[in-house]
Amino acid sequence: MITENYKIAVLIDGDNAEANLIDQVLNEASKFGRVTVKRIYGDFTTGHMNNWKDKLNSYAIRPIQKFAYTKGKNSTDTALIIDAMDILHSKLVDGFCIVSSDSDYTGIAHRMREEGLFVMGIGKSHTPEAFVKACDNFTYTEILAPKQYKNVKSKENKKEKQPRHKKQNQEVNKVVKSDTPNKLGLTNLVTKKPIDLDLIDSAFEMVYDDMTGQALASQLGAALKKVDPTFDIRNYGHSSLGDFLQALTPHFEIVSKNEKNGQISIRKGKAH
Repeated sequence: MITENYKIAVLIDGDNAEANLIDQVLNEASKFGRVTVKRIYGDFTTGHMNNWKDKLNSYAIRPIQKFAYTKGKNSTDTALIIDAMDILHSKLVDGFCIVSSDSDYTGIAHRMREEGLFVMGIGKSHTPEAFVKACDNFTYTEILAPKQYKNVKSKENKKEKQPRHKKQNQEVNKVVKSDTPNKLGLTNLVTKKPIDLDLIDSAFEMVYDDMTGQALASQLGAALKKVDPTFDIRNYGHSSLGDFLQALTPHFEIVSKNEKNGQISIRKGKAH
C-alpha cells in the first residue's frame, strides 16, 4: 500500500502524452498524494492538440500555450522545464509527476531529486532509460490503457496456456518444476522480457530480517521501487502484491499472512 502524502505538480507534455488516458494519469499521481498543480504544455493552435481541448475544463488543467517558432521544432519541453524550476523554488509542492516519453526531462528530474523532492514519470514503454532511471517511480502508459492492456494480457495468457490447457486460469503464471529463475513463466507484458529475479533478490536482501530470514511483502514492494523505478505488479498481470508473490513460487515462499492487517511475510524458497 502506498502511504506517501506528497503535494504533487502534474506537468504534461502535450506533444507526446495521450489525452484519452488523463483520468488514469491523474489517478496514478493521486496514489502518492494530492495533486495541487495541473498544467499541460503545447501549441493549441494545431490540430494535434484538439483531443486535449475537451479535457482541460473537465479536469481543471491549466493550458500553457507555446508556439513552434521553428518548423519541426517546439518549445514545449523548454517551457515545461522552466515552469518546473519555478514551481520547485516556490516550495509549493514536494513532488512532481512528468507525463512524457521524452528524454529531454532527464536533467530536470535529476535536479528535483537533488532537492529531495519525489519524482514520478508516466510515459510509454519506449521512454529512454535515462529519464526512467531519473525518476523515483515510473509507470508505463500501456498498463493504464484498459483496452490495450487487456489485448496484450490476453495474447500472453494464450501462450502460457498451450502446454497446460487443463490448469485453471489462476495457475497460468506459475511453473512448479523450475531449476532456473527464468522458468517461472512470469513475463513483463509491456516490455516482453522475462522477470529479473536477481532484481527481486537484491530488493529482498535490503529488507529481510537476519534473525528470521523473512521480509514483509510491503517492505519488499517498496524496495523493488528503489532498485527499479518501473517495477509494477500490473506489468506482470497481477492486481495485488500477494498474488504476484504467490506466482514467484518456488523461488519465494509465503510464510504467513495476518488476516487482521493483511501483512504478508515471505522468505526465499528451499530450491533457491
